[in-house]
Amino acid sequence: MPLRSHTEADAIAARHELAEAIAREGGALALRYFRNRDTLSIDIKTNGQDVVSIADKEVEAHLRHRIAEAFPDDGVLGEEEGMKPGTSGFTWVMDPIDGTTPFVFGIPAWCLSIAVTRDRAIETGVIYDPVANELYSARRGEGATLNGQAIRVSTSHDLSTGVLGLGASHRVPSAQVAGVVERLLDSGGMFIRNGSGALMLAYVSAGRLAAYWEPHMNAWDCFAGFLLVEEAGGWAVDLHTEWGELINGGPVLAGAPNTEAQLRKLTE
Repeated sequence: MPLRSHTEADAIAARHELAEAIAREGGALALRYFRNRDTLSIDIKTNGQDVVSIADKEVEAHLRHRIAEAFPDDGVLGEEEGMKPGTSGFTWVMDPIDGTTPFVFGIPAWCLSIAVTRDRAIETGVIYDPVANELYSARRGEGATLNGQAIRVSTSHDLSTGVLGLGASHRVPSAQVAGVVERLLDSGGMFIRNGSGALMLAYVSAGRLAAYWEPHMNAWDCFAGFLLVEEAGGWAVDLHTEWGELINGGPVLAGAPNTEAQLRKLTE
């Protein structure tokens, strides 16, 4: 990768700093709703398992407002309000609450996911778990941290000794997910699904999960997690070859280095 100019590096650093700050701000707002869920209004999107709450909408509105104040020429792609094109070359890709279903049922398995891209490269990734007060953060080429301490993917576990994080939705045939689960269990492996793909990607970056797979995710759910895993020493799918355009979404595979061959075979 060519060396960045000081101006480019400073521009990325400034956005990374803002991403961390607004993740905590948005997390505090979401946490107030989480602790007072009787105030939530909830709407169904595509089906009864795909919902959005007033908390999602208000948190995204806050994030967009703060970004527009600081970097008015940046583009923004969010789950709730879609794409606002920009002219700076930078695009923010974010999910105000990943894990809305756990959120509305009082299960502490949700987070905020914020990434910043430049010319299709993910430069900054921040995932914040307000319930646990855990801030996962990465800048390209600078490593990954959890609450300021360096983190690494697991070097001692693969899919036979560690745990695979797994995601599912109604966007793909149920047999596709069932087949992976069957092959994993038959080979002696085990999985967990907590309802937040972004948070499980963060767990991979911290060495808690060996790998993560979901047959289809959108960019706002996983871009921050991709960078975290890579900067923590892991691997992730090549979005340019697997996804096509940013808005389409696609398969997500990511993990510690010694899981790649296993996971690709398991999900092929």
